[in-house]
Amino acid sequence: MAAKMKIAVLISGRGSNLKSLIDAATASDYPAEIVLVLSNTAKAGGLDFARAANIPTAVLPHGDFGSREEFDNAIDARLHEAGVDLLCLAGFMRILSNGFVRKWQDRMINIHPSLLPAFRGTDVHEQALAAGVRISGCTVHYVTPELDAGPVIAQAAVPVHAHDTPDTLAARVLEQEHKLYPFAVRLIAEGRAQLYSGRVVFNDVADTDGVLLSPPL
Repeated sequence: MAAKMKIAVLISGRGSNLKSLIDAATASDYPAEIVLVLSNTAKAGGLDFARAANIPTAVLPHGDFGSREEFDNAIDARLHEAGVDLLCLAGFMRILSNGFVRKWQDRMINIHPSLLPAFRGTDVHEQALAAGVRISGCTVHYVTPELDAGPVIAQAAVPVHAHDTPDTLAARVLEQEHKLYPFAVRLIAEGRAQLYSGRVVFNDVADTDGVLLSPPL
């Protein structure tokens, strides 16, 4: 049996997407294992999910460091100690330095609650409702120095209803995030999604359960 890809997850909050990755990784045929969950705050609820699953955790309070670069260097050291192959951001509420991003570029992914390139940054659901779009969703993408602009791995779409609020839309999108993130990690770990000339290309992949792949097959 091939060795599983070692992944780390960076969190700052409740960790619902982390939980979806933990649940997926419990399957014997899942091609990745979580070897570290790291948070910038000891109050992150997601740490409890990791501890319950006997996954090593680390807390590095960002306020303990004199600069963003020092904080990022400490994260980098922990990742190397754990032998991490792929870094997953899941509600990590710190801006990473360009140096860190370049070091982990092509090995770091994020999930964003819109169909990128639409509605980057924060207040995403408010942006979608203000724009009057009829479809929204979520995107798993590689992280680059430009915010929410890296190559798209996978996307899932949801309808936007006439009476939606940011909260109701967020809840509908979050349901898809919990399916999409483990799916995207599987594609990468199995070598079925690969970067080529700044784009993600696919091998032996079909659309599954409402998951939309980008670029289209």
